[in-house]
This record gives sequence, structure tokens and C-alpha cells, in this order.
Amino acid sequence: MSTAPSLAAEEAPQSAALEPRTHGPWAALRPLVLRLHFYAGVFVAPFLLVAAATGFLYAASFQAEKLLYAHETTVPVGDAKLPISQQVDAARKAHPEGTVSAVRPSPEDDASTRVMLSGVDGVGATHTLAVFVDPYTGEVRGALEQYGSTGALPLRTWIDEFHRDLHLGENGRLYSELAASWLWVIAGGGVVLWFSRRRARRKVRGVTGRRRTLGLHGSVGVWAAAGLFFLSATGLTWSTYAGAHIDELRTSLGQATPSVSAAAGGGDHAGHDAASKAGGDGAHGVGLDKVLAAARAEGLGDPVEIVPPADASSAYVVKQVQRSWPEKQDAVAVDPASGEVTDTVRFADHPPLAKLTRYGIDLHTGVLFGLANQIALMLLALALILLIMWGYRMWWQRGRGNAFGRPVPRGAWAQVPPHVLVPLLAAVAVVGYFVPLLGIPLAAFLVVDVVLGEIAHRRGRRTPAA
Repeated sequence: MSTAPSLAAEEAPQSAALEPRTHGPWAALRPLVLRLHFYAGVFVAPFLLVAAATGFLYAASFQAEKLLYAHETTVPVGDAKLPISQQVDAARKAHPEGTVSAVRPSPEDDASTRVMLSGVDGVGATHTLAVFVDPYTGEVRGALEQYGSTGALPLRTWIDEFHRDLHLGENGRLYSELAASWLWVIAGGGVVLWFSRRRARRKVRGVTGRRRTLGLHGSVGVWAAAGLFFLSATGLTWSTYAGAHIDELRTSLGQATPSVSAAAGGGDHAGHDAASKAGGDGAHGVGLDKVLAAARAEGLGDPVEIVPPADASSAYVVKQVQRSWPEKQDAVAVDPASGEVTDTVRFADHPPLAKLTRYGIDLHTGVLFGLANQIALMLLALALILLIMWGYRMWWQRGRGNAFGRPVPRGAWAQVPPHVLVPLLAAVAVVGYFVPLLGIPLAAFLVVDVVLGEIAHRRGRRTPAA
């Protein structure tokens, strides 16, 4: 399998005699798969190379973050933790700017509490300023910009955004969606081509030159194929266009991720209103301590995040935020006037597709199985980088002197029998609709291919007449 212009060597005339004689639909489909694999690799491999390199860095950033921000995130273990309200008060005295958007109490004995502030000057609208508080003494140990549900700090945030959109905003996300849309196609085509070769042509030992490069490329690619399929599928789940189609499909099937209702109960909200207007310190109605106690009584263990009411008609939301195995994603809403739980959502009750999506995203981002997950992602990213480099090397090795080899000849689709081509085109159209950054480039490639073929045909007809 391959993720670059990898199998250009396969269509070399001198190797044709060594290939097995095949009959039936595959004999006609193989040149088409080879051509698609070659050209998709040529044009998409640079995007995949960036995605793989930045993905490697992102997987490594979790451990780097622990070392770089150890002073803020860890504390000496004390005797007893202060009430969460006192910890928030300490954070607000040191940082009175903005408003409290969430609080993450210390989840472990040696971990600090995070008080997240929104609306702080110099902090992006989608980011918060995390104030780190020693839960035993109330000492503020620092403040760092934070992003996302996993609490990414500046280093990981920068790498994450580079991996996702090259720091170009929403338009930049097209690069990563293009890479994810084509990765499974290139990988799948490579696997099919690899297993269609004679066994003797797949070996690595005892061969040199182009055949050795192909052997390395194919062997590593086959072993990495399952991981590449997984990265492609999970990457599409939160992409801009394909992700929207996936969300619509899940919703239509009743598989959307449920969320707790943040509507407050029917009690007296006078105290809530006053607190809401007064401070932006997160203390509304019964206060943070009673809200946290109510969530604990419902079985919500650490780590949790407390989100203050958004307005006078809203409740507190307390949700578990453990994204490692086993997942903890239960959530409750607590009335700020009475301190009673008004709604509960259990992760165990999530629809199957919602759970699979959660598991897939957390496995893709390296948090589901911790360090082992991150190492596996780094190895997979390294394999993808090697596959791309070997693919371009094979293309170069097939050339003569200082030039790349000839591309795969056009017209392969015309050799496919209609009873195979028509269903294939229908399937491609359906997939292309749901994954537009696969369908649109593929359609453009076919149009250009037909136009160039027609131009070459007409030139060929005029040449003898001249």
C-alpha cells in the first residue's frame, strides 16, 4: 500500500512479464487503481506529510507539556484541600479580569485546581485563561492560556492548531480534511495493489534499487494500513464538511450525543440574579461548594468541571472530563437556587455511535490510553512519513538520469467493463457527496484527464495529415 506516487515502478515495461496473468474484472480495474493511486499520491502526499509531521509532534506534546508546565499543574501534597469556593476566590484576587467560565477542581492529590476565565484581553475568543491554584494553601501558581476539552496549554495548543488548520483559521482546515478524505483511498488502493502482486515480487531481502524501495514501502504500508484507515475515518468525524454530514447522519439515526439540560428549576432565582450581575466570580445562588457536593452525591467522581450558569434562567452544569480509559463523561445540572439536581446524563446511556465517536476521537488525539496511545500514534505518523518518502523515491528511481519517471498512462477507466464501471461510478458519487473534498478533486481529475486525452487524440489525428 502506499501514500505517495508509490507504484510507478509497477507499470515499467520490463516488469510486466513478471506480473501474473489475470483475467476478469480485476484485470481491467488494476490499471485504474494504479493510476488513481499514483496521481492521488503525487498531489495529496504533501498534505499528508504535513499532517503526519504535525501529528507526530502533537502526540509528543502531552509528555512535553507535563515537563514544561510542571510548576503550574502540580503541587506539594498537603493535609486537607480548601473548599472550592475559597480556591476560586484566591484566583479572582490574583486575576479579577474577565469572568469565570469553568472550574476544574484538583483531580489528584498533587494536582492544582484550574479556574478558567473568559473575556480576558489578549486571550482568543475560543480560549480561556487558566489560573492554577494550590488546593491546600490557595496559592496562585501561575496562569496560562488554555484550549479545548482536554485542557491543552500553550505548547500543545500551538501544535494542535498547526496540525488542524496551519494557523490559517477555518479556511486552513481544508488542508487537513483533504488529507483525511484521501488517506483511506490511497491506503486502500495500495493494499489492493500490493496483494495483487506475485509473492516473489513483494520481498525486501536480496533485492536492490527500485524493487527494494517498493518492498519496504509495501511491507510497512500493509502493516500500517489499519491505523491509517482509522486516522482517516476519525479525522473526518470532526472535519468541516464531511463532519457535518456525519453529524446529520447520526442525528437522523437517533445516535447524536446527548447533553444535559442547563435550564434551571422553578425556584426563586433572586439570589442567582444578584450574584450573576455582581461579580463574574462563578458564585451563583447556593454556591460552588454545594453544587459540587450535589454532583458528588450523584456519583460524579474526579475529574470534573463546573460550569456556572450562563444567565438567570440557567443551571450549573457539572460534568466529568476524563477522556482516558475508562471514559468518564457523566453530567448533571444543578439548580442554583435550591442546589438540587435537575437533570442527569450518563455516559453508559449514550447511543452506540455516540460512544464510538467519543472513543475514536480520544484514540486519535492520544488521550484514550495515555502514553501507550501516544507512542503508537508517533510510530504511525513516522510510518506515514517513510511511506511518502519511499513513494517519491520510487518515482525518481523509475526515471532516467535526473528526471522523475513517466506517469501512469491515461485511459485506464475506458478499459473497465460497463457492468463494473457503472456501479463503481455510482458508489464513488455517493461517497463523494458525503466526503466532498474527496469527490470534488476526483471529479476535477477525471475532467482534466478526459480533456487532455481528447487534446492528445486530436493532435494525433492532425499529425499524419500534416
